[in-house]
Amino acid sequence: MEDKKTMKRNLWMFPLGTVGRDMVYNLINSYLLTFVMLTRHLDPAQLAAITGIMIAARIFDALNDPLMGNIIERTRTKWGKFKPWLVIGILSTSVVIYLTFNVKLDGWPFVAFFGLMYFLYSITYTMHDISYWGMVPALSSDPDARNAYTSRANLFAGIGGTLAVALIPMLTAGSNAIGGSAVTAYGIIALAFAILAPAFLCFTIFGVKEQRTYSNEPVPPVSFKKIWNSIVKNDQLLWIALAFIIQQIGNGIILSGIGSMYIYFDFGYEGGYFTLFQMLGMIVTAFLMIFYPLISKKINRKPLMNILMIISTTGYAIMLLAGILLPTASAPIVKFALITFGYMLANFGQYGFYLIMMISIMNTVEYNEYKNGTRDEGIISSLRPFITKLASAIYAAIATGTFLVCGVINYTNEISDLERAASAGTITEADKIAQIGTVLSNVTHSETLGLLLFMTIPSAILMFVSFLIYKKNYKLDEAEYSRICGELEQRNAK
Repeated sequence: MEDKKTMKRNLWMFPLGTVGRDMVYNLINSYLLTFVMLTRHLDPAQLAAITGIMIAARIFDALNDPLMGNIIERTRTKWGKFKPWLVIGILSTSVVIYLTFNVKLDGWPFVAFFGLMYFLYSITYTMHDISYWGMVPALSSDPDARNAYTSRANLFAGIGGTLAVALIPMLTAGSNAIGGSAVTAYGIIALAFAILAPAFLCFTIFGVKEQRTYSNEPVPPVSFKKIWNSIVKNDQLLWIALAFIIQQIGNGIILSGIGSMYIYFDFGYEGGYFTLFQMLGMIVTAFLMIFYPLISKKINRKPLMNILMIISTTGYAIMLLAGILLPTASAPIVKFALITFGYMLANFGQYGFYLIMMISIMNTVEYNEYKNGTRDEGIISSLRPFITKLASAIYAAIATGTFLVCGVINYTNEISDLERAASAGTITEADKIAQIGTVLSNVTHSETLGLLLFMTIPSAILMFVSFLIYKKNYKLDEAEYSRICGELEQRNAK
């Protein structure tokens, strides 16, 4: 059990480390496909190839996560088992994202380079992501302290994500684009994030002190059997993993690129609209980030999920009804306000689910020790990024399918041609904006409605399925977790 001074220091140094990491995460997960579509002219085969690369890399990355967790488990250095991988991972990730957004290739050569960079990103980001979140169980086994670390880290992750979503659309689309085009703007933003990510992670690397009870334990071998047994023999981990991946697929659909295209197509090619939409949707979750430790003392997780489910369903309903019933031409502000408000409610509920499931995964560490005799923190912690990456592969496919069905690629190809012309200086920024406005005036109501349907209905349904699985099958509620921790203390005292 850590002392109060160490915990106070860790409660600042650990969360600060993820601010820059989550700026990078949002750049890749929420804007990479948008960047490609708005800066490259793609035929359907090239778009399908890029989507296939993203899906394959994310599945590879997801499968690689438990292996990385196993490697972390057997790492023994004077800096611990987590921090060396934080350093290696964040520095290599910075190089990869800079190159990805600053290459000048087009056509199939770009597709090939994109594939190489995306697979490298999958490997490098995994190194520091699993190391970072794997530290949480090593910081404390006290449930209140763990809630505090998790909620505080997610608060600072939200700050990094909010900064990213505030800056990226505003500085890449419309009249405020850096350098007058999305091509130039994305390159500069990637460079800035490549510097900020390792700078912020220094707080964790140099400021956090974790428990190192593993130092005296024998080094476990790199073993796929060990990885497999640690997962499949933990029934509670399997159930929470299933509930979590379904929730994450639904949660990621709006920010997969579908949401930004809907906002651009229905309200105009100005990044400020999507910035406001995303920022308000994320800012409202700060309430949970800050107050979850207090809420968790008053309301248990499963009753809280009932409340969050109602809030989220209401939000999706408001978005859908506003999009169907209100014409953009005569009431754009009212329509945008209602859709944004609906997203705020929907995202509040979704984020509450995410926070609960994060803690629920971490609590299976003690369950694993109780049932199987080993904690396996690195392997179990690797399930969170494994799930989010596997989910991201699925919602990337959903996004591409939506773009093809709704005819989005026809318009984005025209926009990308104009963006590249502006970057090359063959047309002025004013001409570019005016011509993009003409392109978007041809988008039909059925096409924008299709985008709205794809970003609301599947999200709500998947969240509800996740809710049912968790409520029925996850047994490690507050009372049971406390009982297990108490019994483990008695075992270790002998």
